[in-house]
Amino acid sequence: MNEGNSPLTNEWWLPRHPRSARRARAYLRVLADVWRLQDEVAETAVLILSELTANACVHARVPRGRHVRTRCLLFAGRLRIEVADASELMPEPRAAGPDDEGGRGLALVAALADDWGTYPRPYGIGKVVWFELKWAPDHHSVESQFLERSVT
Repeated sequence: MNEGNSPLTNEWWLPRHPRSARRARAYLRVLADVWRLQDEVAETAVLILSELTANACVHARVPRGRHVRTRCLLFAGRLRIEVADASELMPEPRAAGPDDEGGRGLALVAALADDWGTYPRPYGIGKVVWFELKWAPDHHSVESQFLERSVT
């Protein structure tokens, strides 16, 4: 979208539970269909979101009852997805050995995303881990239809 328009957004909250990564993937696949994202962008986003949601559910050491929030934004040829949890511990990429079962998640995020990072939540406890993917809206995308209507 152009600079004067707000991004398209969608947000959901999930319990901090191992099954939440599967739910996040399902929600994002539906949203990708609604927003008419290209298949490659959608599948890459689903893979990265799954990793970040699993990390937030498995590694965040927080009190019971805390949730994981996912926010998706579509703007200016970019898809941005943020995963927030109540842990203040910032994730750090690790060097996994060939026999390690874990430790490759953030390397995967770094390899697949066009950009990614973390920041402390500004008005609350915890952090946000985010990533962005570039995409080229075609004439069928929700973003391009929004632009056509706002120009005419």
